[in-house]
Amino acid sequence: MRIFLLAICLILSASKVFSQQFSHYNTGTVYESFENPAVQTFIPDSSRRLAFNFFIPNLTSNLYLTGNSQSSLKNRAFNGTYDAARLKIGEGAFNRVAGNANIYLIMFKAYTNLSSNGEIGFSVQTRGESRGKFSDESVAIFDGPNAFDNDHYDDIFNNNIYFQSYHQVSFSYSEKINRKFALGVKLSALLGIQYQKLTINQSSIDFDRTNDQAVLGLGGKYHLNYTPGGFGAHDLLPTLRNPGASISIGTTLRTRDNFILQGNIKDVGFIHWSSRSSIYTFNTQDIITDISSKSREDNIAGSTRRIIHTGGQLGSFVTPTNGKIELSANKSFWLDYDKKFRYSPTIIASKELFYNGLAGAMVNPVSYKNLTVSVTSSYDQYKIFSMGGQFMIKSPNAEFFIGSEKLLQTGSLIMANFGSDTQINKNAAYSGADFFIGFSLKFGSLIEHPMNASYIPMGDDNKGFFESLWNRIFKRGNN
Repeated sequence: MRIFLLAICLILSASKVFSQQFSHYNTGTVYESFENPAVQTFIPDSSRRLAFNFFIPNLTSNLYLTGNSQSSLKNRAFNGTYDAARLKIGEGAFNRVAGNANIYLIMFKAYTNLSSNGEIGFSVQTRGESRGKFSDESVAIFDGPNAFDNDHYDDIFNNNIYFQSYHQVSFSYSEKINRKFALGVKLSALLGIQYQKLTINQSSIDFDRTNDQAVLGLGGKYHLNYTPGGFGAHDLLPTLRNPGASISIGTTLRTRDNFILQGNIKDVGFIHWSSRSSIYTFNTQDIITDISSKSREDNIAGSTRRIIHTGGQLGSFVTPTNGKIELSANKSFWLDYDKKFRYSPTIIASKELFYNGLAGAMVNPVSYKNLTVSVTSSYDQYKIFSMGGQFMIKSPNAEFFIGSEKLLQTGSLIMANFGSDTQINKNAAYSGADFFIGFSLKFGSLIEHPMNASYIPMGDDNKGFFESLWNRIFKRGNN
């Protein structure tokens, strides 16, 4: 348990975490073209033919924690002590934690076809995914036995939490099949880095207050893709030990009344963790000594570690990536007669395919020339409402963006990191933080229409792959 709880503390104590989920919809950035593969990032007669981030990472991630444990874990992270006052013992109260990180190390795109606006891309990114559900008692135990009125409890430590990380090497291709419809695909090879999943489905504890100890019993499963204690910096390097694959498919449709509709199936895939992985099926007890002393964290962690590492065997297993399906609708409006200020709202619905994640969002960008300021609001199935913003500088050949989709929560956590007792002890709807930042440039020759070009391509050979396939299936000519 402490393995995961302290991980949460470490995440919460790092105010420089990174996040973004919805703000880039319909921005036409290079980043969006890899996340939503049908999106076109080049503008004929304005853009140059190649786009690259020049190895400057584009960083995105998000984190949130709900439940009664927020102030207790923040006190532990920032003050070094637990505060169990808000924790409910024996009432079945649970906390939820979720986080995602996505770092694009390489983003390269090339414009290939003027007739179909074809684009090909190559990217290298590193991702992390985590989520979990843990009880109030799993936090309270680290403050000692005083929070527990009874000497015996059953099933108060039944938790479920996992984390996986992997490298992703991708090839993408997109084109406009006709004037209204575009299609894109992103094919990825995955290289697993780390996987942990702890499921506790039965638990018990008996306190022996006279001897300052307790008997802890746990039953469940623990998956681990490396030897306990053996994970080091060299394990972060890409290898073929844990291979996988994923696919993203995107479409865009422009309607007669100039709505832009997007549909994306994103990052649906799997990772096959090697046969050197460990699967522990545990159901045993261990004694926690000195449960009231200053060393209780280490003692609780030691007992937990000994239990969950029993009943182990080597074996491979397969896990899914956090695939999503997203639908969006966008329309642009001019706010003034001179057409200098443009408002381009987007409504988005997002559903995780392998988990119960469901969210809706609205992005409200206002643009003036190359400057865009956006306000983003979102709401999910756990009744979590978030408000954020983005600042973007975007020309046909350069783009820079920075922002957060959880502005208030990020600010609160930064203040807690600097010692604000008010923010440390705040038990809001959720605690969290996110931040995102990115950059890319376009270079090479200018994309020119035939009337402006020195060479004019002719004939059907200039059709894109998707356009040719579309016309063969539906027996249509060019639109």
